Amino acid sequence: MYKEKILAVCGMMGSVIASCFGGWDAGLRTLLIFMVVDYITGLIVAGVFHNSGKSQSGSLESRAGWKGLCRKGMTLIIVLVAYRLDLATGSTFIRDTVVIAFIVNESISITENAGLMGVPIPPVLINAIDILKNKESDGVTK
Repeated sequence: MYKEKILAVCGMMGSVIASCFGGWDAGLRTLLIFMVVDYITGLIVAGVFHNSGKSQSGSLESRAGWKGLCRKGMTLIIVLVAYRLDLATGSTFIRDTVVIAFIVNESISITENAGLMGVPIPPVLINAIDILKNKESDGVTK
């Protein structure tokens, strides 16, 4: 009996949160999955391989982990803002564009983490990441 009530409350909270982000669609699910995968691979790079660029020693550091979680939280807030802009302007593409941009960013980070683990990365992918990084450092995409 209590289990059903707890599950019902969790389900209602989940639906309210999902509706705030424009619905529980494939884009949002993909973004959340990629965010989790990125965070876990980052932990592996630091904890197992001691090869993280987020700390001086390259190993796990709680402050770097919290910064990463804060960045992930801010990503979700930007998705929320983008959805609200869609509602305000009567459009349907601002949120989707923002979600896709963050999925691409998470993909790049996952690929970088794989490279730091020693996984061979195809040269064409390395070149594409370098181009995106250069554009970001020039202020073109940020």
